[in-house]
Amino acid sequence: MAAVLNECTVEEQRAVVRFLWAKGHAAKDIYKEMIPVYGEQCLSRQSVYNWVDKFSQGRSNVTDKNRSGRPVEVGSEENLQRVEEMIRADRRITIDTVAIALGCSHGLAYSIVHDKLDFRKVSMRWVPRQLTDEQKLTRMGQCLEHLCQYSKEGEDMLSRIVTGDESWVHYYQPETKRASMQWKHPFSPVRQTFKVTPSAGKVMLTVFWDCQGVLLTHFQKQGETVNAAAYCEVLMKLGAAIKRKRSNLQEKGILLLHDNARPHTAQQTQETIEKLHWTLLDHPPYSPDLAPSDYHLFGPLKNHLGGKHFADDGEVEREVRRWLGLQTRDFYTEGIGVLVKRWDKCINVGGNYVEK
Repeated sequence: MAAVLNECTVEEQRAVVRFLWAKGHAAKDIYKEMIPVYGEQCLSRQSVYNWVDKFSQGRSNVTDKNRSGRPVEVGSEENLQRVEEMIRADRRITIDTVAIALGCSHGLAYSIVHDKLDFRKVSMRWVPRQLTDEQKLTRMGQCLEHLCQYSKEGEDMLSRIVTGDESWVHYYQPETKRASMQWKHPFSPVRQTFKVTPSAGKVMLTVFWDCQGVLLTHFQKQGETVNAAAYCEVLMKLGAAIKRKRSNLQEKGILLLHDNARPHTAQQTQETIEKLHWTLLDHPPYSPDLAPSDYHLFGPLKNHLGGKHFADDGEVEREVRRWLGLQTRDFYTEGIGVLVKRWDKCINVGGNYVEK
């Protein structure tokens, strides 16, 4: 029985391979003879085959050749500063460009950029509009006013807010790529879809709600113009709905929060709001990030409707009302409550758009 050599060098085993090769042994036979002697320390089958090929091609040295390796100075402070300057000069620079400039591998360049300099490549954030300095100041000023009022009244202020907005609802709204995601096994068939545009059939939805739930859902009739007169009629219906559903809200004082669309800012609308004895909360222009319906309500509603087909206005209206009614009180409370965080963040980011 062969003795097992637990301590041996790689060069020693390569020398044995060369010796047995010189005696005319085939690579597979050499490996079989070495396994009992070297055990777990034995060269792999592939390594034995590779060295037999090398000796057959004329190689005699069993030691590794000297390698150039990675320059030690690649990760130096000088090169770190150089890479940072490259990135700041061109935010879209690629890892391969950095690697070529440093004369190192892609992996080392990646490690320098991500691990040592802590850079991350992210996509640009899309915003509704490029805000001017004046518009940013307006946003900050109005947010500060609301926060001052909130600091005095606390949660009572939020409980008095009634907010609303309009949005088109299509007979068919394609589901988003994110909404179509599903769990897939490696052997599951690949699902495909094709790009589809929203259907031409659509209906205008106007919804008003507060921290307790929906107050009024109104669907514009076909051919009806969206103007101040039509909006004032909706406000009057809202007033009746508030008396019916929130009898004590009128006594506390309603704070109406809507955006700056033309029908909302018209003189006739302002007179109607005064007639209803409501207080209008100032809303800065081009600020859907500060409108609860935009950042909290319409998105989930459109996701729910995505991929569903409706034959007419009636089917759309029933599904919208059903979904709004299924949402819990906490859902609406959260939508109003997050206003405070958004007002505060708007000020902290210098009037820029608030993402979350």
